Amino acid sequence: MRIAERQPVEGGGERITVVPESLDDLWHLSYIIDPGDQVAGDTTRRIQRNDEELRDTGGEREHLWVKLDVEDVEFAKFANRLRVSGVIADCSREDQLGLHHTINVEEHTELDVEKVWNTDQLDRLEAAAEAADNPDVAVATVEEGQAYVHTIAQYGTEERATIAGPTGKGEYARSRSELFEELTAVLSRLDVDAIVLAGPGFTKQDALDHIEENAPELAESITTVDTSAVGDRGVHEVLKRGAVEDIQQETRIAAEAELIDELTERIATDEPVAYGPDEVAEAADYGAIEHLLVLDEHLRAERSGESQWDLDADRIIETTEQKGGDVTIFSSEFDPGQQLSNLGGIAALLRYRIS
Repeated sequence: MRIAERQPVEGGGERITVVPESLDDLWHLSYIIDPGDQVAGDTTRRIQRNDEELRDTGGEREHLWVKLDVEDVEFAKFANRLRVSGVIADCSREDQLGLHHTINVEEHTELDVEKVWNTDQLDRLEAAAEAADNPDVAVATVEEGQAYVHTIAQYGTEERATIAGPTGKGEYARSRSELFEELTAVLSRLDVDAIVLAGPGFTKQDALDHIEENAPELAESITTVDTSAVGDRGVHEVLKRGAVEDIQQETRIAAEAELIDELTERIATDEPVAYGPDEVAEAADYGAIEHLLVLDEHLRAERSGESQWDLDADRIIETTEQKGGDVTIFSSEFDPGQQLSNLGGIAALLRYRIS
């Protein structure tokens, strides 16, 4: 994310001009922009005309500058865009004021976001800007007869390939070689800066030997890690061990995986924690929160008035920070976020018991 300009506005707010440079950045913006904010940028809009020649075409698209009073934000991951919808509050054509419109935000689209910013939103924006320099990483997990390839993004992991081959005797050696060949081909097609090759036993080293022999330039970007499993579980182990963090400094997902593991371990051993809106709100009032964990989709719903929580999440965040606690906003796209969702979408590691 590139932050192009920051300017204070009336009412204690700030207008920040951002330029998303990746799919990660669009995902971040989906949790930074709230209903009620004002968003402005260049767009196209179909304009209805009275010309006889255009009456049956539904109008022509024109390039416009618009400012929207935001009503809805949707992250369309597979379309590589963010959809920001609302009522036109200002526009380069006065006859369009008050009408509904959607700005399709894509990579490298300059956008003004005007609002009274919450601390966690500014932190997220600055983290996205810092992450622009981090390398892109893939994780390949392999064992006898199967391999999986995932890419690591700030909004979660994405499975790129599942490769399977028969195991057994007879033609096994040829099948094993074919598995490695297909894995090498998949990894060669990825546009990443680094690859973690992981899995149980010696298969990953055999796979690396194959890659070194057949694609030596690719092998230079590979680091190996021991895991007990492959697939999603294997990726989780890689993140937990800090392998990606060593490559991609302070990876968001690795931090979330470590925090959710500590939370579940504390629950299992009856150490001080709170989870669920009521318990966490009480812990915040006591100043007992060491680290607050909040799910992004719940926080967004609460801020838009659609949450089932009977609390002010922003007050809890502010209270936690004022009393020396840390706050992490979890991604709902990744497994730690899903685990947090099962605990009510909000939890806390406590300094001491409150009951």
